[in-house]
Amino acid sequence: MSVNFKEEIEKRKDDMLEDLFTLLRINSERDDSKATKEAPFGPGPVKALDAILDIAKRDGYATKNVDNYAGHFEYGDGDEVLGIFAHMDVVPAGSGWDSNPYEPEIRDGKIYARGSSDDKGPTMACYYGLKVIKELGLPVSKKVRFVIGTDEESGWGDMDYYFEHVGVPKPDFGFSPDAEFPIINGEKGNVTEYLHFDGINAGTFRLHSFNGGLRENMVPESATAVVTSILPLEDIQEAFETFKNDFKVGGEIKDLGEDKFEITVVGKSAHGASPHTGVNGATYLAHFLSGYDFQGGPGGFINIAGKTLFQDHDGKKLGVAYTDEKMGALSMNAGVFKFDENSDDNTIALNFRFPKGTDENKIKDVLVKLDGVYKVTLTEHIMPPHYVPMDDPLVKTLLDVYEKHTGQEGYEQIIGGGTFGRLLERGVAYGAMFPGYTDTMHQANEFVPVDFLVDAAAIYADAIYQLIK
Repeated sequence: MSVNFKEEIEKRKDDMLEDLFTLLRINSERDDSKATKEAPFGPGPVKALDAILDIAKRDGYATKNVDNYAGHFEYGDGDEVLGIFAHMDVVPAGSGWDSNPYEPEIRDGKIYARGSSDDKGPTMACYYGLKVIKELGLPVSKKVRFVIGTDEESGWGDMDYYFEHVGVPKPDFGFSPDAEFPIINGEKGNVTEYLHFDGINAGTFRLHSFNGGLRENMVPESATAVVTSILPLEDIQEAFETFKNDFKVGGEIKDLGEDKFEITVVGKSAHGASPHTGVNGATYLAHFLSGYDFQGGPGGFINIAGKTLFQDHDGKKLGVAYTDEKMGALSMNAGVFKFDENSDDNTIALNFRFPKGTDENKIKDVLVKLDGVYKVTLTEHIMPPHYVPMDDPLVKTLLDVYEKHTGQEGYEQIIGGGTFGRLLERGVAYGAMFPGYTDTMHQANEFVPVDFLVDAAAIYADAIYQLIK
């Protein structure tokens, strides 16, 4: 049976955008301060999960909500199961938006909203791809299980719980619509390692507090420190103005009285898998402060943040750089900085994306030797490197469909980002962004072009059909 999937998506374009806007209007940031048994990651992710499952119920799918951690809906029958893994949670909106991040707007053909490209827009494009197959009644021989998560941007606690409690085996193969075309068939390992410092000041300058970063997988847009200075505030301000001009960053100093001041540096946020595309406000602030006499735990905190980590995206200054011929180089994002002089446990969170050939323990062995660090701990959720060969039928089919729809040659890609594609041994990421796109994931003014979603939905429809017919 020959189907013009692009035409079928165009017929449903307005409905697709209406459903997408319903999801984008939900602030589905993780909020542990409001977490309950009924809302394990806060109320927002649950609300978004309910919304997409309600859309699936409306369209006649059998749905399942696994205790508000994750859910799925299914289509078709067969012994083999194709898994599609998407997520409704988003990273914090942050500041710097030109419009309300949770009131989607279309400007110049682009949808602006938090989650538009990561991952609600691609999810809805993929949803409508399956919807076309269902509504046309195309013959299928396999089952599709479309899984929706709520904690992809944090610790993947949603998927841990889902697989433990859903009561069905993992799908046999699958993909996640949460990256880019033509395919992502390899993903680097992912671990966050925490440097710990005491709060005992010993220098002529005193660090009272230092805070920067919202999530470990985001480049900190800004950071703020409270400091007591032995120098006149005018001297500090003059040096700060020169610093801002030299490094092209924003910021301000506030006089708090009694030789104490609050200093803020504003850089640019970016995805933690591409730290070189951002300006890490926390390391820039620490770089400025590293010119003054901080000692003890605060001295170690400032020196490591402001010298060792400053503009070090591949871990060379840190001493953990590593490159694999197939998977590429290690990358490092200094994501969250927390210091309080009244605490004996202050931390810098370093998120590493690492290739085959190195691992979390080799990295830790280097970090524990840093001056001023009294211990290093690791996040519980560690992802090893993941790769699906080019000759796997899943990869070949997805690339064939991409080539048919775009006229462009498909090729493999290995990324530092982590997607739900790696949940399956035969799992990849597939779309929805096209080559040459402007990556605004995890940034202010996140957007996705409407045309991208329409084109992606047609590719998803064809790809799903080829995999399950």
